[in-house]
Amino acid sequence: MAIDDLLDEHEQSERVRIWIRNNAAGMIGGVALGLAAIYGWFWWQDKQAAEHQKTSDQYQTIVADLKAGKLKEAQAASAALKGSSYAALAALDLAKAQADGGKRDDAIATLRGVSAEDAAIQAVATQRLARLLIDAGKSEEALTLLQNVDEPLAHDVRGDALYALGRKEQAQKAYEKALTGLDEGSQLRPLIELKLTQAGGTPKKPDSAS
Repeated sequence: MAIDDLLDEHEQSERVRIWIRNNAAGMIGGVALGLAAIYGWFWWQDKQAAEHQKTSDQYQTIVADLKAGKLKEAQAASAALKGSSYAALAALDLAKAQADGGKRDDAIATLRGVSAEDAAIQAVATQRLARLLIDAGKSEEALTLLQNVDEPLAHDVRGDALYALGRKEQAQKAYEKALTGLDEGSQLRPLIELKLTQAGGTPKKPDSAS
């Protein structure tokens, strides 16, 4: 091997050592930042899991309180769930227990406070609230609540509100819309067909198979 080659190798080695010495702090810092990011991610995941478990446990406590007839305790515990994914479910359970216990106005107040991210849960809350409003003689408010909802069960409740107001022809149309949106085998069909008949309408018979 030529002397020039040895000198080149020596020079390259020196350059590597110098570069490492000059950049060691940055390299260590980068590794530290990477490790910190990984640790932070796992910490956040653990924190989320712990919070979810906590709210789940709180919700189960509410369910147990409701089964035991402890409405005040359940209501207080429900307030603590505000902002969580279980808040709307707890409110639905609480409102049902309140309504079943003859506390309709309390149930209405509970359902008014429901604001669920899940559209299906919110729809259930809205329909239950509308039914309670009809029962409370506030059918016009129930109609306002449902005016932008285009679902079979919402049309059913809308029919109830219209019927309560004596607007039978409109009630018929609402019940017909509800039936149109339901499956032929739905267990709700007989009840809605009965309502349609009471409102002066005639349920359509399903088409015979050809």
